Amino acid sequence: MENLKKYCAEFIGTCVLVVLGCGTAMLVGCDAANGGGYILTALAFGLVIVGMAYCVGNISGCHINPAVSLGVLISGGISVREFIGYVISQCLGAFAGAGLLAAIFSLGGVHDMTGGFGSNGLAGVNGSAIAGLLVEAVLTFIFVLTILGVTSKKAGHGSFGGLVIGFTLTLVHILGIGLTGTSVNPARSFGPALVALFAGNAEPIGQLWVFIVGPFVGAAIAAVVYKWLEKAKK
Repeated sequence: MENLKKYCAEFIGTCVLVVLGCGTAMLVGCDAANGGGYILTALAFGLVIVGMAYCVGNISGCHINPAVSLGVLISGGISVREFIGYVISQCLGAFAGAGLLAAIFSLGGVHDMTGGFGSNGLAGVNGSAIAGLLVEAVLTFIFVLTILGVTSKKAGHGSFGGLVIGFTLTLVHILGIGLTGTSVNPARSFGPALVALFAGNAEPIGQLWVFIVGPFVGAAIAAVVYKWLEKAKK
């Protein structure tokens, strides 16, 4: 029952992340000529993390991101079985969130400024999968390393942890939006890409592997590096 509550918390948190984060991107757009859209979208993703950290953080840890869950798994914070449950819950939550956006924008007759329900793409790196992988791995490394440091029992950040993590996500979005749309979260990429496919746009699903592999690689490296740093400190 306890794990079920964790999975429900991860489902809700990831759903909210996609609705508010991707929804903002759909509404304001992320065109390089419109810098305000960059900032609004970056803030939307970051502020969701802050809100959800204080909402479901005490239940599931508020991963709402398979890459974060992988980092916590490697660090010994969860079991393999829990990791699988977390990832499934997060992907379902992201799909539900993207589905809600599709319904809202369709019924309301609102134009989707991203053209794919806020899905990620490689247009900002001229279609280069290698560049996209590098961007996502580096940004996820920074994000997950921050999370592991802030949530460490030795850190002593207490109730300020959610703010630090949320602001860090905002920061990586400010750089990454113009390059890949900033995923650093395979579930966040999966939901919108799948809904876009159902809507007749297959491009996001074709590039989806970049936004799964990149974040997982970055998260794994971050976890290994942080474990080494902690041991070195001892």
